[in-house]
Amino acid sequence: MPRTHLAVAGTSIDCTEPAELARFYLALLGGELLWENPSNSGIRTQAGLNIVAQKVANYIPPVWPSTPIVHFDLDAGGDLAGSVSYAVECGATEAADQPDPRWRVLLDPAGHPFCITTEVYDG
Repeated sequence: MPRTHLAVAGTSIDCTEPAELARFYLALLGGELLWENPSNSGIRTQAGLNIVAQKVANYIPPVWPSTPIVHFDLDAGGDLAGSVSYAVECGATEAADQPDPRWRVLLDPAGHPFCITTEVYDG
C-alpha cells in the first residue's frame, strides 16, 4: 500500500464554551476568526495553526500535572515575564505547579495547560 502524506489540518480542543475559548486563543496568538457557532468555533493563528474549540457535553477540564495531555508550547520571544502577564490579561491563569523556571505553565479558560518559554526548539 503506498504511503500517504498527511498534513495537520488543525488542533481541536474540548470545552463547554467554544466561542469564549476561541476568542481567548485569538487574543493570545493573533490571527483571524474562521467561524463561530454554538457547537464549535475556529480560528487561524498568525503562525497558520488552525484551532477549533469544540463543545463537549459533560466536559471535565484536565488536571495539571497529573493528566496526560497534549498541550501548546508558546515562544515568549525573549520576554517570559511579559508574555506570561499578557496571557493572564487575555484570561489565562498561572498553574500552581511550576516544575521548571525556564517554562511557565498556564491554564486557558477551559482549564487546558499550555507553556510559555524562551527555550525554542532548534530542530
